[in-house]
Amino acid sequence: MRILIAEDDQVLADGLLRTLRGSGAAVNHVANGAEADAALMTQPSQFDLLILDLGLPKLHGLEVLQRLRARGASLPVLILTAADSVEDRVQGLDYGADDYMAKPFSLQELEARVRALTRRGLGAASGLIRHGPLVYGQAGHVATIDGRLVELSARELGLLEVLLQRCGRLVSKDQLVDRLCEWGEEVSNNAIEVYIHRLRKKIEGGPIRIATVRGLGYCLERIQPEAAVGVDSDSPSLA
Repeated sequence: MRILIAEDDQVLADGLLRTLRGSGAAVNHVANGAEADAALMTQPSQFDLLILDLGLPKLHGLEVLQRLRARGASLPVLILTAADSVEDRVQGLDYGADDYMAKPFSLQELEARVRALTRRGLGAASGLIRHGPLVYGQAGHVATIDGRLVELSARELGLLEVLLQRCGRLVSKDQLVDRLCEWGEEVSNNAIEVYIHRLRKKIEGGPIRIATVRGLGYCLERIQPEAAVGVDSDSPSLA
């Protein structure tokens, strides 16, 4: 999961970054509305959630939100603001926000709201993403197969979540990098292959596999009686 935080209070932003990164999310931060608008304009599909302060310098948060929705983006938006009147809440929601939190707030509650908003996009109201015997719990960041716990690193859990969100569809290496990495974090295609190899070893052996379509990407799927032509489930060679 990748989140964009638009917040000009650096102390609060640092707290949000620590909390959400600790939950396994890749998080980017901008400190004014102009930077938020630019990031959302050039990279809208890279984010799963926008946490938006209203009182931003250079461009007000409501203007950022209005421009985002005018471009047709359905990105979930959680508003953070010191203004807590009914009128303020109604205005934010009418502009296209999905949820609203007044400052000060509990970081634990914010984490729960973040999970709820990202679940809506997945159609997983229970917080569990299922693919056959494979179950991923967003709240605890736990994966099980037939009820058996699968021990995964933070990077492997992030990779699994991205693949589960797109079950049956190809995910390219570039898309994986976009979803797993923050700005300035360099992850090579070879590193993605290594992460795929490690994840594959831990979850395969039953009816689930990570198929590789050469030159195109990866797909999480159920094993069929006959593998499709051009699809390879063997891991890449590792140095």
